[in-house]
Amino acid sequence: MNLLARSVSLPLLLASAVVQAQQPAAPVPTTAAQAPTRDTSYIDAQGTAHVTRVVPVPKTISAEAQRRLSRPEPDQGPPQSPADRRKGTDVYTARARVEWSRLCPNRLVEEKMAGVPVRIVTPEGLPEANRDKVLLNLHGGGFNSDSGSYTESIPIAGYSKIKVVAVLYRLAPEHPFPAAVDDSVAVYKELLRTYKSSHIAIYGTSAGAILTAEVAARLKQLGLPFPAALGIFSGMGDFSRFGDSEALYALRGLSGHLDAPEPEPHDPEYVAATDPRDTVLSPIFSDLHGLPPTLFITSGRDLLLSGTVNLHRAYVNAGVDARLVVFDALPHAFWYDSTLPEAIEANLMMADFFAQQLRR
Repeated sequence: MNLLARSVSLPLLLASAVVQAQQPAAPVPTTAAQAPTRDTSYIDAQGTAHVTRVVPVPKTISAEAQRRLSRPEPDQGPPQSPADRRKGTDVYTARARVEWSRLCPNRLVEEKMAGVPVRIVTPEGLPEANRDKVLLNLHGGGFNSDSGSYTESIPIAGYSKIKVVAVLYRLAPEHPFPAAVDDSVAVYKELLRTYKSSHIAIYGTSAGAILTAEVAARLKQLGLPFPAALGIFSGMGDFSRFGDSEALYALRGLSGHLDAPEPEPHDPEYVAATDPRDTVLSPIFSDLHGLPPTLFITSGRDLLLSGTVNLHRAYVNAGVDARLVVFDALPHAFWYDSTLPEAIEANLMMADFFAQQLRR
């Protein structure tokens, strides 16, 4: 039987380090012989769960997604430096641009708006009725790299038949909060010189989803007109607390390396000296009343599942037209992968939502 096994223990119990030249040895990945084969559960006096779960690949997802979940991924290894992460995402996104452009032919140009670099994706066959509409993409990449300015803009432009402007905002750790918010707001204000606010939508994935919620909070703070819609795809709105899913899932779901949550705020290189409960940095603490219709999308093995559903609930409690879709079993930002039927479905869902909202 094809099984994915994952042992979750909070706080993480580290094996004894082998000391060589006063330096601990690199962690050794778990082998097949060491992997747990049965479910266990122990709750300690503090309520911390020490659990093991053996999780089959579900048949509710496509064959392509089942194969993706079955890929082996070491559970130990040193974290990437920002430089290495950026090199990796640059290679990945260059390939993804080609793959998505085969499905969604486009014209892509790079320029600056309000002094901020942007990528402008114009879909092939842009209809006349959509020439006065635009989508503003705030890309993912952990705030320290760009993993999404192609993978989030090309399919959405192609499926919605609306031009997309992807903001290449300044990155942490060199430029912590609020640099990315400031750059995104500057581009939005520039778009308002050409487009009605009711003909603009703002959206993003992961860090870009977080940034979308932050930009909405800043627009309200500044008294600027809201866009017609928001798209928050695997995000969160609270840097002061960890959600449950971040203790359960790594970037690729149940596979790969995962550290136990620390008591400090999320993403300290992005947060820097800002109060984690700042109402723009963590908009879950802001006044959310009056925000535009918002589509939330996440998945069952998404490390930001908790963050997405918690922010969605806050939007609903504030009376916002907030819609939530959770795909079964799939990992974080699975819609980047053009080979997955579920990725096509998710991108079509996003594109259709924006097209509907901008027609009003």
